[in-house]
Amino acid sequence: MAEPCVVVATMVAKPGQEELVETTLRAAASAVHAEPGCLLYALHRKAGEPGRFVMIEKWASKEALRAHGQGAALRQVGAALGEALAGAPEVSVFEPLPAGDPELGAL
Repeated sequence: MAEPCVVVATMVAKPGQEELVETTLRAAASAVHAEPGCLLYALHRKAGEPGRFVMIEKWASKEALRAHGQGAALRQVGAALGEALAGAPEVSVFEPLPAGDPELGAL
């Protein structure tokens, strides 16, 4: 059985581009939710920093994550935000280490 993986992707909008970044990421969510293996794709903004967005994701497998990375939704996001971000997104992939209560101790 494939192991799920968790992704934390951080994007920082250039000043004045915060609304475009948020709108683009919100619009992509439905398409990403429909991708095979998507278990969680949730947008957040860092409190006190209106231009710092964090996407927390959970994928059924590394293969599903790989397919997402090559999918149409992510290509569209990249095209729309190419000039709106202060730099490349920071993407970290994690392997779950469940602990304690099975429902509370893992994403």
